Amino acid sequence: MNPRVAELVDSMRRLEKELELELAKHRTELAFTVRGRVVEFEERILKRHRKIKTGLASYILGSRPLLLVTTPVIYAPLLAFALLDGLVTVYQVICFPIYGIGRVCRRDYLIFDRYQLAYLNGIERINCLYCSYANGLLAYVREIASRTEQYWCPIKHARRVIAAHERYAQFADYGDAENYQQELAQSRRQLQQEREAKK
Repeated sequence: MNPRVAELVDSMRRLEKELELELAKHRTELAFTVRGRVVEFEERILKRHRKIKTGLASYILGSRPLLLVTTPVIYAPLLAFALLDGLVTVYQVICFPIYGIGRVCRRDYLIFDRYQLAYLNGIERINCLYCSYANGLLAYVREIASRTEQYWCPIKHARRVIAAHERYAQFADYGDAENYQQELAQSRRQLQQEREAKK
């Protein structure tokens, strides 16, 4: 990898860690703590949240009619998401050990904690569960796909990639035939090292 690109990637990772620290400070201001998978608010905050909650009848009656009509369309992809979830999980369970790639932990990507918010009504909670599932699933699938790409074809594209995954910056440069085999071997070694580090 180009040394300047490596330096920029390291800089981005440092900034992401800084951002996480700032977000953690903000959580403290909102008076909640996370213990495992459970989020706990101070009782005074919970009381305030319950007062703010919109009742189901008000929520439904206050919605624009077209929003209600589009609900089946919004939820239609759920079956496709569930099928994708199952297929990708089976794929990595079968193939990743053969390739020497560490499995992606599904639980790390599918985070369901918004239902614990006392200011959400039942419909809002269901909507949040759906969005958490869809976006978490797509992040999980993307990580599986990025590891697969790193193993089989770690080559950058000639054109700019919008929202490239975090492994992409380490891929071989497009058109660099002389270094491709060496870079491919290095990419595969890196995947094996990641797998060993998690054991």
